[in-house]
Amino acid sequence: MLKIGKMRIIGFLLLSFVFSTEILISQVTFEAKLSKKKLGLNERLRIDFVMNENGDDFTPPDFKGFNVVGGPNQSVSNSWINGKRSFSKTYSYFLSPQLKGKIKILQATVKISGEIYKTSPLIVEVTSAVDKPNDPNNIDYIADENIHLVAEISNSNPYLNEGITILYKLYYRNPITISDVQELESPKFSDFWNHIIKIPKITVERGTYKNEPYNEVVWRKVVLYPQKTGKLVLEPLSLNLSVGIPTQKRDFFGSKIYRQVQKTTTTGKNTINVKALPEKNKPDNFTGAVGQFDFDVVLSKKSLKASESFQAKVKVNGKGNLKLFKLPKIVVPNTLELYEPEYKENIKVLLSGMKGSIEDSYTIVPQFQGKYPIPEISFSFFDPLKKEYKTLNSFELIVDVFDGPSNLNDYNKISRSEKKEFNNDKSFNFIELSTKFSSIKKEQFWNTSLFWLLFSLPLILIILLIIFKEVFLNRKENQKSLIQIRNEKLARKFLGSAKREINNYQNFYEVLERALHNYLKAKLLIETTEFSKNKIVNLLVKKNVDLIYANEYVDLLENCEIARFSKESNINTNSDYENAIKIISKIDKQL
Repeated sequence: MLKIGKMRIIGFLLLSFVFSTEILISQVTFEAKLSKKKLGLNERLRIDFVMNENGDDFTPPDFKGFNVVGGPNQSVSNSWINGKRSFSKTYSYFLSPQLKGKIKILQATVKISGEIYKTSPLIVEVTSAVDKPNDPNNIDYIADENIHLVAEISNSNPYLNEGITILYKLYYRNPITISDVQELESPKFSDFWNHIIKIPKITVERGTYKNEPYNEVVWRKVVLYPQKTGKLVLEPLSLNLSVGIPTQKRDFFGSKIYRQVQKTTTTGKNTINVKALPEKNKPDNFTGAVGQFDFDVVLSKKSLKASESFQAKVKVNGKGNLKLFKLPKIVVPNTLELYEPEYKENIKVLLSGMKGSIEDSYTIVPQFQGKYPIPEISFSFFDPLKKEYKTLNSFELIVDVFDGPSNLNDYNKISRSEKKEFNNDKSFNFIELSTKFSSIKKEQFWNTSLFWLLFSLPLILIILLIIFKEVFLNRKENQKSLIQIRNEKLARKFLGSAKREINNYQNFYEVLERALHNYLKAKLLIETTEFSKNKIVNLLVKKNVDLIYANEYVDLLENCEIARFSKESNINTNSDYENAIKIISKIDKQL
């Protein structure tokens, strides 16, 4: 009996052990695994997030300090071995470090059977770039030898406001193939006026790199006009490529089997050394024009009657920074009434820079007869090709007003005599100046004020009920209205602040730009500072704002950006302030 009891105890312990083992085996695990804990700045890292039970709502960490060059790639393994289930689900990422030092990878989370599981944080040490082996069979070596991303700069030593072109080109050659390209990092041109030329379709052409044949892809075309002097740094362009690299294996038909890998390539930083414009022989009327230009002043009429109008057009055409300088103003005698000019431009931004024309069209109205001179005016610009300033002069123009009062005294005499003659004329005394009419029909009740009052009373009550609901019951809408009113007051405040900074042009344009954005924020209840100029135009047009007014608003924003980099002599803060008031007034009537 004692032996039987011992056997029962032993059996019980064995069953307990097996049971506890099964519990341990079935325990949920979720962990992060690194391919390496130490790597060079030019190397890549793989991290796997592995769980032994199927989970939902997987959330990776933000990978701060790394660029995600591949992933997430998901894989699932589910098998039964000797009656036991084995399950594994993995999310894999490929990372490229952004900086040296010890970088912490934070926790990832997943929900399994209603419970939240987290991985442990990991530390990765990033060292300086390491030398890669010159192994022809090494994947990184093959990619580095056959893929090149370059920024071709037309002129790395331009003058201030001289146009330059940057072509971002990707070169690659056999034996590799490229199936997909994603832009990881885009260069910013904060110290330049810039224009990106649209490429309708990315194509592959035959080209040369370091005198060797390559496949050539033009990824981006950019035209820049530097707004500061000195050394200006261009941030790099970085691309992530899906690269096919041949292996030593072949398929059933004898063709090489390619291995798909992710490759990050970059242009690196480039430096532009911008030269200041020479002070020697600089004309007093120089306003920042740089390029090759023609200049002219043209009149629409040279002979006309008094009180008729004519146009004087001040026009500059050619190649250069046409959007970045002001035209000279014309001067006329006091007896000619001169109106503010209408600005027009016809500019194309080509790979070689801006090309086209700009003009100010003045409307002028003479009041008296006589011959009036339009004095000559001059326009100065700097020619970077000849490295010298040039000044172009218009011709003096004569306007002949052949009909009308000869001078102000004659005009007043004529006016008084005409008035006297009219007052003494008795020809029209028979005409009654006041009339007395009476209706031939009796007024009907349905057409009386009392009838229409009673008829409209229910409608008035309905309107009052709607107003009551809107004011007292829809508090959320009221809150939106209060927010809108508050934002409108804020916009006016900024306009007032801009007026106080009108003599400090840099602060003025900064405050004015902020006021314009706050106005749209008040009207549309959205943030417009993060929007592109085209998106702002489309947004205003959708709100039934005329396209002309929307473009004027965006032009004013661009003028604010340009003015911060322009010389003080080139700008007119009073004019821009008045223009801002006019544009806001126009848009406000349509919103």
